[in-house]
Amino acid sequence: MGVAAKIAPSMLSSDFANLASEAERMLKFGADWLHMDIMDGHFVPNLTLGAPVIQSLRKHTEAYLDCHLMVTNPLDYVEPLSKAGASGFTFHVEVSKENWQELVQRIKSKGMKPGVALKPGTPIEDVYPLVEGENPVEMVLVMTVEPGFGGQKFMPEMMEKVRTLRERYPSLDIEVDGGLGPSTINAAASAGANCVVAGSSVFGASDPSAVISLLRSSVEESQHKS
Repeated sequence: MGVAAKIAPSMLSSDFANLASEAERMLKFGADWLHMDIMDGHFVPNLTLGAPVIQSLRKHTEAYLDCHLMVTNPLDYVEPLSKAGASGFTFHVEVSKENWQELVQRIKSKGMKPGVALKPGTPIEDVYPLVEGENPVEMVLVMTVEPGFGGQKFMPEMMEKVRTLRERYPSLDIEVDGGLGPSTINAAASAGANCVVAGSSVFGASDPSAVISLLRSSVEESQHKS
């Protein structure tokens, strides 16, 4: 299979008052990406961070900022996030069935990597047109919890979606987000996920670098077996 493993600590679980040093700490511990949860208080009930925070963080790091937009109007965020220095822009399929082509086009034109996310209740078939279209997304994010809050329990039944995607798209970046840690990574990795978002399991660990390393080796070992 051989799609590179990418471990993305979720900055939602970090100390927001020390975002720059938390980012630096995660990169030193071996993180590939930094996962930024952008919520509008509408698509999901929580309100987190937006373009100004991304812009502030960008001044302190060259890391890949993997932005997951849990927002009702993702088109409105393309310009501000690209100016702020976002690297990846993942929008939700549930709010973009009508305009995803325009959205992907704009994201790419701003030099960001387009991705599409889906909630646990959304059928996997809904993302096929976005992966197979003329101007496709480059990543699919399978939510393994209901989006909106950190610290929820991993939903193993979502692994069927990951497995289906991996069989259909061998070289696609497939990301999982929600409840990932040492006890759940093997299920996700063996299903075919290669991008792993981990929040409390990394930030709450006494040795975060060991957790990041374990997540990565689980993905790599699963790939060797497949």
